[in-house]
Amino acid sequence: MSKYNYSDFERQLNMVLAHQSAELSEIHFPSTESADACIESSEALLRKLGYKIEKPNLQVAPSNRVVVLVPKWESLCVEAERHVGTDCDLESLFTEDELRENSAAVRKLNAEYAALNRLDRMDVAISAFAALTSAAIDLLLVGIPKKGPEGLSAGTLSNYIRDYFEKKYPEDEMQKLANSKESKVPYDAQDNRNTTEYVQGLSAYYHRLLSLGHDPLLGLVVGVIDILTGRMTTIDKAGNIVSQVMENYADRKESDIFAAIAKQIIHFKTDITTSMGLPAPLMGLFNLLQFGSIGEEEQTIAEIVQGMYYEGYDFIHFCSQSIPVMVSEVIVRLGYAIKRIKEGNSIRASIPISLNREKHPKLATMLFIAHAGATAANAGKIYFTTNPMAINYPQWLAFAKYSYSQLKWVIINKPEAQNAYVMGKLNDELFSVIDSTNAMFEDFTKDYIVVFE
Repeated sequence: MSKYNYSDFERQLNMVLAHQSAELSEIHFPSTESADACIESSEALLRKLGYKIEKPNLQVAPSNRVVVLVPKWESLCVEAERHVGTDCDLESLFTEDELRENSAAVRKLNAEYAALNRLDRMDVAISAFAALTSAAIDLLLVGIPKKGPEGLSAGTLSNYIRDYFEKKYPEDEMQKLANSKESKVPYDAQDNRNTTEYVQGLSAYYHRLLSLGHDPLLGLVVGVIDILTGRMTTIDKAGNIVSQVMENYADRKESDIFAAIAKQIIHFKTDITTSMGLPAPLMGLFNLLQFGSIGEEEQTIAEIVQGMYYEGYDFIHFCSQSIPVMVSEVIVRLGYAIKRIKEGNSIRASIPISLNREKHPKLATMLFIAHAGATAANAGKIYFTTNPMAINYPQWLAFAKYSYSQLKWVIINKPEAQNAYVMGKLNDELFSVIDSTNAMFEDFTKDYIVVFE
């Protein structure tokens, strides 16, 4: 029984090769050295006696061409099975030295592939610089939001972003827009006076966190559906999912999906700069996490997130925290592109947009290292400040994304890609041998009639 799991065709191929190898080893070709020497001696003697020697024409006359019969593959398999059986390993056809050479060649191909994905010092330096820059921006410029007499304030960058939003969406204009029919949505109940099913924690402070229609991401789906159906979908402070028809807000429904989408976007616009603004994307889902015992007050994760929102961790702060994450992306991708161009690659081939590892083997790993470093720095910031408001939510999302892709690459995709690379190189050599063999066969049979069985 063979120790290898061959396919049926591979088993047949090994069997035929083993038989042909055995047949060739039994053929003993006589030495022609003595005959050649005698012929040369006779020719020399004849020339010495004055005879002229002409080379005979050895071409086969067309009418006397020999027929060469090429058997069918099935016939070869039957004959091979009769002589060598079916249990043939390909390795048995090679000598020990040849097997060692084959193993060395495969190891060399594996090393070549590993070199394509191995980061050099410059790659690591680019990733480390991106991580440090991102961490410095988050620590020094983003800061932690705090409520004061003049409203929310944080780091210089965060304050700049918040001022930009407030200038872009002035309070008086947003108030007028909020009072218009175009912005009224059925999921905007600020307390339980207009609900048929009680929503725990529903208030002017928390209604945007509890209502999924106010989520900047989920709202584009859930909010639009609520507008079309006249409903309000919430996850209350106790983690209960409640979806109810808002009978008192029936006039806020829309029957046309495009009108519903337009109303959803307008409502986002009116809420973005309010004192309790839009929550960060997916923040409302944390109300489901009714477990944990964090801090001196032993709060659950849901309670921690609810407190963060109350203290000013909103969509605008999320946008501020996204900037160091984007800076890290830009540094890595730009550094990667410049390095590729300096290595002689074309500008088009160096554009670092795609994370396809066949086109850009190192880029995804460099981004993973950069975001891992920035996330570690943010974890240190949280630890030393003991303040959950220090969490850089966009950075952790980026780290989760790249961690998943890196783990999938190392465990699943890389072994498959490496095997495909090695087999591709071996197949190229095999096809070269096949082409050479075909050319040799054509040259050998040019004076014969070839008949395929």
